[in-house]
Amino acid sequence: MAENGRTYFDRQEVREPGERERSIFHALPGLIRHAIDNAPFFREQLAGVEPDSVTSRRALARLPVARKAALGDRQRRQPPFGGLTATATGRLAHLFATSGATPGPVYHPEGGRSDYWRFARAMYAAGFSRGDLVLNCFSYHLRPSGFMADFGARALGCPVIPAGPDDPDRQVRIIAELAPVAFAGRPSVLAALLERAAKLKIGIGSLKKALLSGESTSEAERIALGKQHGIAAFQCYATADLGLVAYESTGRGGLIVDESVIVEIVRPGTGDPVPPGKTGEVLVTAFNPDYPLIRFATGDLAAVVPGESSCGRTNMRLSDRLGRVEPAEAGAGTGRRAGA
Repeated sequence: MAENGRTYFDRQEVREPGERERSIFHALPGLIRHAIDNAPFFREQLAGVEPDSVTSRRALARLPVARKAALGDRQRRQPPFGGLTATATGRLAHLFATSGATPGPVYHPEGGRSDYWRFARAMYAAGFSRGDLVLNCFSYHLRPSGFMADFGARALGCPVIPAGPDDPDRQVRIIAELAPVAFAGRPSVLAALLERAAKLKIGIGSLKKALLSGESTSEAERIALGKQHGIAAFQCYATADLGLVAYESTGRGGLIVDESVIVEIVRPGTGDPVPPGKTGEVLVTAFNPDYPLIRFATGDLAAVVPGESSCGRTNMRLSDRLGRVEPAEAGAGTGRRAGA
């Protein structure tokens, strides 16, 4: 979609903010009813809630919080997903296992929809376009991150090299021979490839774009990749539970919230919203019919960045993650991130 000489993934990104709020809170009662009817955890968690009454942020803020830090324990009591899924296991596409706050893995479902994790939006904002060959260095082994980027790239019409994060010598040679234009993966993996290519004196200058996630980088570090290596690098915030939460655009200055989630910033360990601009815990409600997480406490800290992005996208912006909630505030365990 093009508007005012700029291109966007779709019209949702440039909606008037009031229109977005009306639309998303018009849809929210249906999501809550679906969760109550089909996910045993939310049937218990939201007992007594009248879905049609939850049509504003204030009403949403009165609902109880579902804590990521408690997922592992709940899944072991009620396998495989603790009663939080609304789709039968036999109808899912993949089941993933990541490390969690408690001993043993935490399991994550993936439904069968195209671009299930909604990564195409983040990739488009990072400059990925139809026909770009993508070197996907996120892990495909038990973690969903490789599939997040793979499905997003394919939804944009981009062929993918499913490289994973290992064996930089081999990957450098693959880049030299296949000339991928775009990279998806952790910042440390990209840094290792650039370092190894320099040591081996192998040119990998075909890489011009990068979507980074899973590790912290500063905006200055991402901009430096462009100045030093000619790679326009952007980051996104995603987790194994939620998929894409927020993404960076050419406007920089914060991460734009995805159009398929509601984000709240609350006082850690509670469900109480903090004043605008204050740091708090990220709570996410995801419009995912297979895994309808409602007020899901991620354990990540961030703040709302005031104003709209200079790129023209109008949704709420978040600061880079500012750390993790302390274990006592998280409610259970360490709440270690199991994201992309």
